[in-house]
Amino acid sequence: MNDPLGIMLVDDQPERAEMVCRQLRAAGYRLLVHLNSAAGLLQQVDNHRPDIVLIDIESPDRDILESLSIINRQNPTPVAMFSARGGADFITSAVEAGVSAYMAEGLSAERVTPAIEIAMAQFRSYQQLRASLERTQQQLHERKTIERAKGLLMARKNLDEQAAHKTLRNLAMNSNSTMLAVAEQIINHLQSQS
Repeated sequence: MNDPLGIMLVDDQPERAEMVCRQLRAAGYRLLVHLNSAAGLLQQVDNHRPDIVLIDIESPDRDILESLSIINRQNPTPVAMFSARGGADFITSAVEAGVSAYMAEGLSAERVTPAIEIAMAQFRSYQQLRASLERTQQQLHERKTIERAKGLLMARKNLDEQAAHKTLRNLAMNSNSTMLAVAEQIINHLQSQS
């Protein structure tokens, strides 16, 4: 059976936070920590390693978004933000900073579980897209590097494309290496001769 999700709650309203904490526990979540403000959010996320961060701050500001942006780059974590501040620019900035689910109204007991589910689903979807993009970019880099090495071999050794490709492939097999590694070596070697 899966461990219950570990939740970090950032809420500056004590009464609401108490109600949300009760609801989280009743729903079977582990409340790792409740913060009264977003001050030190980076360090707190690093210390507690939550599965998800719930934020309900009356006036979220650029500092929170900057912290979330850093978290999103260094230690991607699902975030659900609740705020009456619902302007399109702020919401866009929040999503760009890594907020997985943005609710334009405050947190309430009945919204806790759906918000967590939405944020987790959005986060997983985004991470899959991100990984796919990184794989595609890596494949494109590899292809460009191999094509460049083939072009250099064709120009310097007077080979046709098929012969240049065969040369790369044979060098890779003989050195028990990848075509990318061989292509990089060829590019470096031929450029150093220029």
